[in-house]
Amino acid sequence: MDTVNHYIATLKIVLDQLDVSLINEAVNVLHQARLNQRQVFIMGNGGSASTATHMVCDLAKNTRRPGSPFLRVIGLTDNMAILSAYANDEGYENVFAQQLANLIRPDDVVIGISTSGKSPNVLRAIELANEVGAVTIGLTGFDAGLLGPMVDYNLHVPSDCIEHVEDLHLMLGHLMTTALREMAAQQNDFHYAI
Repeated sequence: MDTVNHYIATLKIVLDQLDVSLINEAVNVLHQARLNQRQVFIMGNGGSASTATHMVCDLAKNTRRPGSPFLRVIGLTDNMAILSAYANDEGYENVFAQQLANLIRPDDVVIGISTSGKSPNVLRAIELANEVGAVTIGLTGFDAGLLGPMVDYNLHVPSDCIEHVEDLHLMLGHLMTTALREMAAQQNDFHYAI
């Protein structure tokens, strides 16, 4: 089998193994965060930083519906000045936790994206979020590392292929955005029907 066909065939196998009920639970957490005006924070490193940025954009813009509250989303990977200041002065392992320390409140939502589940800066931020009483969601791959057991909802991509994991993390962001937009539309339809 050539590389292209093999890549697509194995990606389909991994896609079929995703835990749909857990994904629905995570979507509901984000929907409740929107309804209750909770803040959502998203972070990751490298390719996962790009996924985090993309997810922030989609969740903030593409879930808006007239008559529904906006989803309040902040990307912890997007301010290079603060990221480099914390990295330089307090260590790279603290770049996300120190940003969260200024902003997080109980019942906020923190999403950590790590293909290996072993990124020290993501783990420290999730640890802080758990201490504060935030709801935590992880997007992981491989064996989920330390991140999987630390979060309330582990959206695990069961693959050892980093490209497959990153593909499906991006897809999960798109899926959650679509579901949240539809939930807002249904809620508005319900209000108009009353």
